[in-house]
Amino acid sequence: MLPCIELETNPNPTAAVIWLHGLGADGNDFVPIIPELNLTGCPGIRFIFPSAPSMPVTVNGGYVMPAWYDIIGRNLMDQEDVLGIQKSAASIVELINKEANRGIAYDKIVLAGFSQGCAMALHIGLRFPHQLAGIIALSGYLPLAMMANTEKYSANAKIPIFMAHGTSDPVVTIDRAQASYALLEKMGHPVEWNEYPMEHSVNHEELVDISRFLKEVLIA
Repeated sequence: MLPCIELETNPNPTAAVIWLHGLGADGNDFVPIIPELNLTGCPGIRFIFPSAPSMPVTVNGGYVMPAWYDIIGRNLMDQEDVLGIQKSAASIVELINKEANRGIAYDKIVLAGFSQGCAMALHIGLRFPHQLAGIIALSGYLPLAMMANTEKYSANAKIPIFMAHGTSDPVVTIDRAQASYALLEKMGHPVEWNEYPMEHSVNHEELVDISRFLKEVLIA
């Protein structure tokens, strides 16, 4: 099981958000933003922040760092690390099922991710066999895109997806994210697209929109 940091907004939570960090970060990365989300009115939420294992990353000269999968080419889609993505997906699915075993309904679980974590959230969310509450996809893209349409499960055919990206992102350029957005729409997924005047980061306006999205998908 992946090492995780857990934070509960109230005792006995009835919802969960599994938040996946980006390349080179760890589970601590997004813990500080939770108080900024202003989740007043939401049910108790358990936020789970797993840390990816460390591995050599080709695009960074083989430097060992926390990563959900290897990045081989700078355009992200060149020679994708299929086995690495699938291995991390299996570890993250374990976390989803753990929350279900702790009493959180699948349809009250949100997958969130930033950059590489965004890619993993989209990859898993489309393929998960039980209906989830939603996907928060920040500053990332859909990996293994050509496989997604044939591997997706009908349970999440209409899963709400919140996509957000910085207009000046030099790491995952906005056109890459827009191409993923267009493909998801073509596949029939309801996607909310948001752009912000920033680089590869998160800003206050985006957090306000994430808070709204969480309330929409978690408050029945």
